[in-house]
Parts: sequence; C-alpha cells; structure tokens
Amino acid sequence: MTIWFKETLGILAKEWRLEWRQKYALVGLMMYALVMVFAVSLVSGGDIEPSIWNMLFWILLLFVSVNAVAKSFMAESKGQVYYLYTLAGPTPVLSAKLLFNFLVLLAAGLVSFTGFIFFSPIEIGNISLFLLGLVAGCLGFSVNLTLVSSITAGAGNKSTLFAVLSFPLTLPLLMASMKVTETAIEGKGIESCLQEFAFIPGFIVIIAAVSFILFPSLWRE
Repeated sequence: MTIWFKETLGILAKEWRLEWRQKYALVGLMMYALVMVFAVSLVSGGDIEPSIWNMLFWILLLFVSVNAVAKSFMAESKGQVYYLYTLAGPTPVLSAKLLFNFLVLLAAGLVSFTGFIFFSPIEIGNISLFLLGLVAGCLGFSVNLTLVSSITAGAGNKSTLFAVLSFPLTLPLLMASMKVTETAIEGKGIESCLQEFAFIPGFIVIIAAVSFILFPSLWRE
C-alpha cells in the first residue's frame, strides 16, 4: 500500500509539472469554458429558465470534460508510455490519472458554474446540494472518460472511437447529475433525488472496478 501510494503521488506530481510547464493547455481549457458560458449568455440575453440553465451547464461541462480527459492516454507517445511503465505499475498510473482528471474537471466545473452565475444569474435554492451534485458528476466523468481514453489509446482513429464509446456510458450519469442539480435549484433536499444519489455512486464504483480490472491488460499491450 505504501509503495502504491508513493508511486501514485509521484505520477500525479509529474502530471501537474507537465501541465504547469504547458500552462496554455490548462488555461485554454478554462478560457474555453468561460467563452462558451459568455456565448450562451449573449444568445439568451442573460435571461434563461432554470431548467434550461441547468441543462446548458451540464452539456457545456460534458464538452469540457471530453476535451480535458481525452488526452490522458491518447496524447501520450510510446516513449512516454514506456517511461511510465518503468516508473510504476498499472494501478498507480491509473489512480494518478483518475485523480488528476477529477481535479481538472472539478476546477473546470467550478469555473463554469461561476461564469454561469455571473453572466446568467439564477437563484439556487440549495447551493450545498448543487455543489455536491457537481462534485459527484465530475468524479463520474473522470472515471468514465479515463477508462475510455485508456481503451482507445492504442486504436486507430482514436477521436472517433473515443466519442462513440464515451457517449452511451456518460449519458446515464449526465441525466442523473442534471436531476440532482435541478432538484437543488428548486430548493428541495436530497430526499427528493435519492434514486439519483444511489445511482451515481454505484455507477462510479462499477466503472472504477472495471477500469482497475481491464487496465493492467491494456497497459501490458
């Protein structure tokens, strides 16, 4: 466990150093989110129905998530993969990638949320429930899209295959997350969306389990 923890933290630190050296990638992602939020506010005139606001927020976050996570494994060269292979085993590599992607998506989600509130303000009745739904959704996107990125990394026509595989897996999570945040906007409590809150953690656990079972085989290939 100690070795796994050290290797995971080491790879996570490596990912952050690479992103820090190439600040344009992370900054560009945040700017993309803000520009899309601003474009939505211009088209709508800043006056959006809460349900439409919620739907647009999650669709935007989904596009940002796909752009952010797709490069997890798909953008790495064979030399980088071999280098990671010498540093650690498959489990620490996948753990570090999942954690890194989750942190990036959570930051993008908070930036998008702030932008939506600023440009198209609405009243959110239960802000704590909304943020909880946002965190759960970002974690689910991270687990799901990281798995798909690892599967498609060694295939031809990666971008098309990534889109085809990720959409059917992400759609149920997207719908459940939208339901949670819509409940929060209406000012209701968590008891009004218990079914979704039971689904999201179950979805995350199942996809994470599949990821850690499949990834060692994909890693060796």
